[in-house]
Amino acid sequence: MNSLGIDLDFPLILVLLTFASGLIWLADAVFLAPGRKQALARLRRDYPDWEREGSKQRRTYMARAAKFGAPLLAEYAKAFFPVLAFVLVLRSFLVEPFQIPSPSMAPTLEKGDFILVNKYAYGIRLPISRAKVLSLGAPKRGDVLVFFPPHQNKSYFIKRVVGLPGDHISYNGKQLFVNGRPVARELLEPSSPPSSPAADASNAGRAPGQLRFYRETAGDAEYRTQEYPARRGRDFSLRVKAGHYFMMGDNRDNSQDSRFWGQVPERDLVGRAFAIWMHWDSFFSWPSFNRAGRIH
Repeated sequence: MNSLGIDLDFPLILVLLTFASGLIWLADAVFLAPGRKQALARLRRDYPDWEREGSKQRRTYMARAAKFGAPLLAEYAKAFFPVLAFVLVLRSFLVEPFQIPSPSMAPTLEKGDFILVNKYAYGIRLPISRAKVLSLGAPKRGDVLVFFPPHQNKSYFIKRVVGLPGDHISYNGKQLFVNGRPVARELLEPSSPPSSPAADASNAGRAPGQLRFYRETAGDAEYRTQEYPARRGRDFSLRVKAGHYFMMGDNRDNSQDSRFWGQVPERDLVGRAFAIWMHWDSFFSWPSFNRAGRIH
């Protein structure tokens, strides 16, 4: 599994809830609230002594005034609309949290990591339509991106950018080449990557040499990858199309990525993953903050 959670159209749901609550609140304020205010004003004129504590007029006034309160639905809409609007703006244009559900990006991201994604790193996009209204830059080789893949275009995936538009990408004998040059990598000790309960569980029972870790350098980015020497690599050679990006998981022999489902168009990019803030394996375990930090 590579997708980041349940395949629900959360942007659409959030937009609909925000729009509905705002519309109900506005309709009540424009069409119903003025009538209630006028009725209360008439009631106060009929009971001029309503403000005096303990008076008979006050008791009668309060009983009748209760009938002129806003409908319960309008009260809920008034309470929830600001919260929903804030969440919509935050989630659509600033920062969105995700949970990692698979080891396809190990050792950089382990199953159970909770991450933050910068939604404006490459531009401002409208929710639902994905239309870019303001460009703020472009992905760099080595960035970790959340995006919608071409084969499951409503699911969130996370991978690393290894190929930019126009790049020639090839993979031979598990060595990655970009524009004819091998991407620099250095073999690390098996214990080099940071440990976590998820990583320890996935590596349990493996003899030394069954899993190898590398430090890879692409441009200004330096990160770790892992591979299984006993597994045969999927060799390929291609040119990245204009306006597209080639994605690969850091768990090179255990990742469904652009090698299988193709290149990702620019319009389907969601944002750049920049931080781990918590690790939580399951509901029955305790959250941990040992892996909190920047994503490289």
